[in-house]
Amino acid sequence: MDASSYPRPSPRRPWLVPAAALLAAAFGLRADAPRAPQAAGDAVHVIYFPEVDVGERQLEARRKAQLREAAAIGVEHDFRLRDRQPESGITFRHRITEDGGKYYKPVHYDHGNGLAVADVDGDGRPDLYFVNQLGSNELWHNKGDGTFEDWTARAGVGLAERVGVTASFADYDNDGDPDLFVTTVRMGNALFNNDGSGRFTDVTEAAGLTYSGHSSGAVFFDYDRDGLLDLFLTNVGKYTTDKLGPGPYYVGYANAFDGHLFPERTETSILYRNLDGKRFADVSRATGLADDGWAGDAAFADLDQDGYPDLYVLNMQGDDRYYANLAGERFVERTAEYFPKTPWGSMGIKFFDYDNDGRLDLILTDMHSDMSIEVDPPGERLKSIMMWPEEKLQGSADNIFGNAFYRNPGKPPFVELSDDLKTENYWPWGVSVGDLNADGWEDVFITASMNYPFRYGINSLLLNDRGKVFAHSEFILGVEPRRDGRTKVPWFELDCSSDVERADPTLNRMCGDRRGKWTVYGNLGSRTSAFVDLEGDGDLDLVTGELNAEPQVLVSDLAQRRPLRYLSIRLVGGRSNRDGLGAVVKVHTERRVLTRQHDGKSGYLSQSSQPLYVGLGDERPTAIEVLWPSGIRQSVKEGIPDAGPLTLREPDAPGAP
Repeated sequence: MDASSYPRPSPRRPWLVPAAALLAAAFGLRADAPRAPQAAGDAVHVIYFPEVDVGERQLEARRKAQLREAAAIGVEHDFRLRDRQPESGITFRHRITEDGGKYYKPVHYDHGNGLAVADVDGDGRPDLYFVNQLGSNELWHNKGDGTFEDWTARAGVGLAERVGVTASFADYDNDGDPDLFVTTVRMGNALFNNDGSGRFTDVTEAAGLTYSGHSSGAVFFDYDRDGLLDLFLTNVGKYTTDKLGPGPYYVGYANAFDGHLFPERTETSILYRNLDGKRFADVSRATGLADDGWAGDAAFADLDQDGYPDLYVLNMQGDDRYYANLAGERFVERTAEYFPKTPWGSMGIKFFDYDNDGRLDLILTDMHSDMSIEVDPPGERLKSIMMWPEEKLQGSADNIFGNAFYRNPGKPPFVELSDDLKTENYWPWGVSVGDLNADGWEDVFITASMNYPFRYGINSLLLNDRGKVFAHSEFILGVEPRRDGRTKVPWFELDCSSDVERADPTLNRMCGDRRGKWTVYGNLGSRTSAFVDLEGDGDLDLVTGELNAEPQVLVSDLAQRRPLRYLSIRLVGGRSNRDGLGAVVKVHTERRVLTRQHDGKSGYLSQSSQPLYVGLGDERPTAIEVLWPSGIRQSVKEGIPDAGPLTLREPDAPGAP
């Protein structure tokens, strides 16, 4: 069914209400009869929340409706993704703070954590790094047979004592291996240097990256084109008090979601210049890039085609900002010229050429605009009905209340086409882009959910139908429903015999006349994701980072169904940074030119050093052009395989592998 034919939903639940009032609907919460043993001679009772889960109940109807629409999709969709997490050996489980569970409040801990991908030991296989809130982050080494082993202790990158947010792999010292940067909430960010074998040394203090605040995304890019990767660190704003909760973690403000209304809670993002491959310096003020929005993430692209990467910075509670890079010396805001209207609550970002016209377009996801009311599934592909007053929005004339998709016409302004392309969805977080069916048209995956105490929300997989429209295909390809039809997991333990917990009004209201220990179940939901060829078989798989649960390892069977033509291009810079981050690659075939930017962006809160994947459909590559960050243009016409890996070195690069 086309979104335009959906009935417009009426407001159901205003968002920003006290947690106690929000949870008042729990009475009665559904207490199911089955009991699972907790310890010898003990049992735990089970409460499912919410009692009536509209999203869960409509899963089968939505699946059938999407399967009926499958015949209208004009590109290949006859393959499936299956969650192989149990078989993978990955036992990582994300653990939330109490602000996302027992003492739920709308604070930014519910944004979850990043997932980063890189070949940490140079064996040619992508490894996975998961970030946690409570407990250790974990690095999982790809064994090459579909399974992984835990390398966290060996690598020394657990940071178990800190509340993590994001992770980014990048070769900041140009020695040929991916290093690792991790952000945290008020516990100090960390830079790890890789020795090439997947063992890391903490060099944060020596590098000058000891900032401690409410950090979020971390984007490596060479803004001044000196061959060294610089770092843009986004800081959200002060959303926590000085009180410590168990874990420990800093307890969030009750009104954290209104933090943008308090100027004293501003926390400016930081641009660090890489001085010599060892040390970084804060050059935010010197370059005019002192962004004070509530920034969760950012991305770069050379939109004005002057050879220097520009920067788009998200604002999760207000106007986004686009900064033009003036010859690597200063940044000047030019948002209104390029993007007259931006989403109000931006969360995910990706530059890519969706229509194969050679120009980089831009997709943005807007999470927070969807929080003014809750709607039922029939309204999920519509823009938000904004219920908040102008005082909260701080001026909304230049805002879009929903996802945005900007087509690059070759000169400003960009043209917003999200409704025409059908890229709207509900409760979106991260956006990952990759050619899932290897046809030369890049597809989009959007993690989407709210978890406890809300209904189940689906992830969205959008197949690119030849640059004309995106087809919602999550049920067609097996991403939804989840493995074994699961929608809920244990969320927290509730002791209704505890005087301490009874003293809390919300928990006391949940307990009612219940006594004893209860396990409260909440809905599953993804936060971040990455397209990556885990098996080296030539098709893209999909890994998700879940909130308060284990990841999904969604393995594609496309390569088992038919022979594939594709290129997996590894760039080795010389005058440019070793990763080649910022390079634009154009693959020529008999009929098309496929443009890809190497930015390492793999999903919300994540940036990784991994090869560029270019699906070719049924065509053969005839030539490749590379515009390196240094400005060097390279043309390759020999030695290009029809399918498989390809390493391209910058023409003046030294003889490095």
